[in-house]
Amino acid sequence: MFLGSCLVLGALVFSPAEAKAAHACAAGLVESHTPRDAGTPGGRRAAYYLLDAVSSTGADAVLDRFEAETLRGRKTMVNVESAFVVSDEAEWIILLSHYDTKPGVDCPGADDGASTSGLLVSLAGLLYRNRPTACNVLLAWVDGEECMESYGENDGLWGSRHLAAKMKARGAKVRAVLCLDMLGGKDLVVSVPKNGHAGLRRAVARVARHLGKSDRVRSARDTLIDDHVPFLEAGYRAVDLIGMSSARPLPYWHTPHDTVDKLSEESLLFAGELVTTLLGGLAR
Repeated sequence: MFLGSCLVLGALVFSPAEAKAAHACAAGLVESHTPRDAGTPGGRRAAYYLLDAVSSTGADAVLDRFEAETLRGRKTMVNVESAFVVSDEAEWIILLSHYDTKPGVDCPGADDGASTSGLLVSLAGLLYRNRPTACNVLLAWVDGEECMESYGENDGLWGSRHLAAKMKARGAKVRAVLCLDMLGGKDLVVSVPKNGHAGLRRAVARVARHLGKSDRVRSARDTLIDDHVPFLEAGYRAVDLIGMSSARPLPYWHTPHDTVDKLSEESLLFAGELVTTLLGGLAR
């Protein structure tokens, strides 16, 4: 068992309507807030866009501002959070996506950041209508995933580091952390990097089999630096679900060509089904 006894939900079904809404939210983020580099006015406006998008589903959302030391000085960054709380004693499941764009490359980040941000907004609406009864759920849109030069202690993953440290300081019992990244591209194949919790990696594979989509989920041999890493370093069980790997690179990644036309409602539908089935506790 990994998630089965933790989360009890109603009919949590990620439908084509949710996929359409996720696509529209991602498109709006790209079209209205590019660039949205971490620690910039554009990034802060994007945070407010996501705050409003989550609120429009009926779910509550808050901004969490924090200061980050970067290679380019001290910057104010903003995470967006939507929490579904059962009790103070209940365990947490955290789902997160970054929303910032890669600095210095004029990248719209339609797939890389916006796609999974839209996906989480749709999920917020689902959880608002079908609230968990046994486990707390936190949805987080994190700032500052993209590094300015190369990943290191003071470069990249600022939002996820902040959130992991905050949960650790609270003494929160975290059941699982699911990092979602680049899950909206056409012909999506989900990669699960090697540097993730083994039990969660197996859980993802079991859910793919349950959905009859094993050909669209692959356990990768390579490791990847992404927003799940700070949670692993904090001692939490975390896994990364991402739409590319060294074996399947995406040519538009970190280029001006990561545009809305690269996104697919079908891919968002599959990603949503995969994630909601994990949340529903079918991975055993």
